[in-house]
Amino acid sequence: MSQAAAVASPSIVARLLARLRRSAPDEATGGAVPVRDWVSVSSGQPARLSGFDQGVVWVTIGLLLMGLVMVYSASIAMPDNPRFALYKPTHFLSRHVFSLLLAALAGFVTVRVPMRWWESIAPWLFVVVLLMLVAVLIPHVGKGVNGAKRWIPLGVLNFQPSELAKLAIALYASNYMVRKMDVKEHFFRAVMPMAIAVGIVGLLLLAEPDMGAFMVIAAIAMGILFLGGVNGRMFLLMTAVLLGSFALMITFSEFRRQRIFAYLNPWDEKYAMGKAYQLTHSLIAFGRGEVFGQGLGSSLEKLHYLPEAHTDFLLAVIGEELGFAGVALVIFAFFYLTRKCFHIGRQAVALDRVFSGLVAQGVGIWMGWQAFINMGVNLGVLPTKGLTLPLMSYGGSAILLNVVALAIVVRVDIENRQLMRGGRA
Repeated sequence: MSQAAAVASPSIVARLLARLRRSAPDEATGGAVPVRDWVSVSSGQPARLSGFDQGVVWVTIGLLLMGLVMVYSASIAMPDNPRFALYKPTHFLSRHVFSLLLAALAGFVTVRVPMRWWESIAPWLFVVVLLMLVAVLIPHVGKGVNGAKRWIPLGVLNFQPSELAKLAIALYASNYMVRKMDVKEHFFRAVMPMAIAVGIVGLLLLAEPDMGAFMVIAAIAMGILFLGGVNGRMFLLMTAVLLGSFALMITFSEFRRQRIFAYLNPWDEKYAMGKAYQLTHSLIAFGRGEVFGQGLGSSLEKLHYLPEAHTDFLLAVIGEELGFAGVALVIFAFFYLTRKCFHIGRQAVALDRVFSGLVAQGVGIWMGWQAFINMGVNLGVLPTKGLTLPLMSYGGSAILLNVVALAIVVRVDIENRQLMRGGRA
């Protein structure tokens, strides 16, 4: 070895030892390596990690506020109708504001409830929903509107058990799949009990009748079974049975058959002033809206031409007043919300939190599927069905349960982030 190399070697070794001493864990901290909750960016300021997905919260708030404005716009002229002559122009607005405040309070409480509690009460909540669905059919207990008995009067609001049933089925199906994970390949042991439970709920809903809610609940249950890993052939068999059941309901119901015929040819004189009346006026509203709409508050169809403009056909009023731009914004918002629910759910499953993941994805199916049906009905893509637009349409119990369901998704995301930071959910 040369003399220069011999001199350089101790210097190199000394520098390496000094670097190792600087990078070694501090004994005062017990040898633990500190973990930062921030990442340096080019500006030199730390970018703090948020405790939850703020996109879900802000899009939800945006849809709620937009719904508040449009419900007021769609209902302001209703006191001109003799049926609502005793109502003030702000009657539906004030009740909707109360529903939003109640929902906000419920969401604030829900987001603090750990997911393990929801998992423990899921079967019991399902039993409570079954009892409520029976109670709504009992004379002098359930309240009927337009020939349907779907509400239980609670003083401050008329509660609709079918809305709670959507949340209950998402929780129960997720809990069920976790319990049946080891037998999910066996049809009679894994699928049949869940199919019977959904069938019982379906029979009670059809007795109200509320076929729209049953379609959403069936989609939630089947979606969770599929995402939970049920065999593909079994899933196809269940789908075929469900579609066959809906076909039989339509075949043996004159009322539902007429709705289908009216949907296929809404401008026929036979249907335009009857079963297709709502659909034709909804299409007229969209046509008048064109690209940017007639302007907020300038809808003509809401002036007693379009029935249920503030509930089932709120999107038609949005289309007429805000045009294609407003409708596209609503569609994008629901797409974003549904996608976020699925993303949070997949993240939870990856962290071995199967129940939480399936619940989040079940809520995504609920929001996405119900919004799709409502939009399809308003646009004439699907037959007329009495389903509201989630988060936006007038309806106290619907708004309440929508917000609670999304608060549960936010809770799932909070627990995901806690686990990824090394904490406990």
